[in-house]
Amino acid sequence: MGGAMTLRLSEGLLGDIRRHGEGAYPAECCGALAGRIDESGGKAVVRLAPAVNRRTDDPHRYLIAPDDLRRLEAELRVEGLEIVGYYHSHPDHPAVPSGYDTEHAWPWYSYLIVRVESGRGLEAACWILDDEQPGMRPESLEVLSEV
Repeated sequence: MGGAMTLRLSEGLLGDIRRHGEGAYPAECCGALAGRIDESGGKAVVRLAPAVNRRTDDPHRYLIAPDDLRRLEAELRVEGLEIVGYYHSHPDHPAVPSGYDTEHAWPWYSYLIVRVESGRGLEAACWILDDEQPGMRPESLEVLSEV
């Protein structure tokens, strides 16, 4: 799956992700990005599916439990949506994938990371697992203004 993709979401949804990260601080928040493939072949996020971080041994890691994920996928299917990616926060760290993030990423899905510095949600960046070489590469993120 080679070509460049773009993840599109509204300013409001990005604000919700920042607030989720602020609320979880100093631990990581996590959730799924629910949407569709749009007419240009990009991923259009239409709603968030915040998840409970089931990781209890390390506040700087996240885990969405398989049962939670299966329930969410079934719920989204009924709505005509699919998971197009995942989001999580990086407390007091840049919005760049860690080695752990890269090791646990799945192909095709977008990974949106928001930096939460001293409890305040800041910049966000999107990443995708690289098909050609080990690691994650930046994915285009388009934040749509709400009118």
